[in-house]
Amino acid sequence: MTDGPAARFRRLALLGTGLIGGSFGLAVRKHFPDARVIGWDKEEVLRQAESRGTVHEGCADLGRAVAGADLIYVALPVGPTLELLPEIARRAESQTLVTDACSTKAALCKAAASHFRGGARFLGGHPMAGKEGSGIGAADRELFRGAKYALIGEASDADSRVQAFAGVVEAIGARPVWLDAETHDWAVAIVSHLPQLVSLALAGVVREETDETGLPLTLAGRGLHDALRLAGSPYAVWRDIALTNTENIRRALDRVIQAIDHLRMRLASRELEYDFDAANEVYKMLRDLQ
Repeated sequence: MTDGPAARFRRLALLGTGLIGGSFGLAVRKHFPDARVIGWDKEEVLRQAESRGTVHEGCADLGRAVAGADLIYVALPVGPTLELLPEIARRAESQTLVTDACSTKAALCKAAASHFRGGARFLGGHPMAGKEGSGIGAADRELFRGAKYALIGEASDADSRVQAFAGVVEAIGARPVWLDAETHDWAVAIVSHLPQLVSLALAGVVREETDETGLPLTLAGRGLHDALRLAGSPYAVWRDIALTNTENIRRALDRVIQAIDHLRMRLASRELEYDFDAANEVYKMLRDLQ
C-alpha cells in the first residue's frame, strides 16, 4: 500500500510524552519502525522518554520539534492544547496532519477550525484508554489495544492523511469510532466523566464516614476497591475536562441524583428487583462490547 500509514507518516512530532503520548510513541515505534519520532516536553521528561525508547530524540523547542513532521500528535491537556493551537497551526507544514488526544472535543475543534484554514489539516481524536497512573513511567505500547478511538469527522473523509491516520489507529490495536464533536462530548460525559465523578463522590463519603479506628474502610473488600479505582486519577488530568464539558457533566450528575432518589424510594420495596435486572442487562451489554 503505497499511500498507507508507513508511507504517509515518516516523521512524527509527539507533543507531550506522558501516559497517552508516551504510549502512542511506543506503539508507533513498534508497528512503524521506519517512522522517526521526535518528542517535545520538559527536558527532564524527554530524558525519560528517550531512555524508555518512546522517542528517537527529544526537543525542548517547539519549532524544531514540528519542523518537517508529517504527523503532529498533541497529547497535552485541553487547556495547554488550546493555548498552543495557533502556534502549531502556524508552524505546521502544508502536508502535515495535526491530531490531538484530548478528552473533550467541541471547544478544541471550534478553535482548530479558526486556525487551520488550508494546507495542514486538523483531525480531532480521543483514545478511550488510560490507567490510574500518569506520566511517562506509566506509558505502555499496548495501552490502545482493544480500545475505542474517537475520531471527529466521517469515515468517508477523502483526505488521504485522515485515512492514513485511521490506519495508524487500527495498526496499534484500537477501533476508530467516527462522530461529531458535540455528540462525543455528550457521550463521554455519560460513560467517562460521570463514572469519574461518581467514584470521587463515593470516596468522599467513605472518607467522611471512616472513624479513628479505621472503620468502615478497613472492612472493605474488592467491591469498594473496584468502585474507587477511578478515584485514584489526579485532578490535573480532570481540571480542563470539567472546564470544557461543564454542561454535559452537570446534566449527567443530575441524572445520577434522580437515579439515587429513585433507589432510595424503592429500598423497602420488592420493585428494587427491577432496577437490579435493568442494571444487570446494561452490564452484560457492556461486557459483550469489550
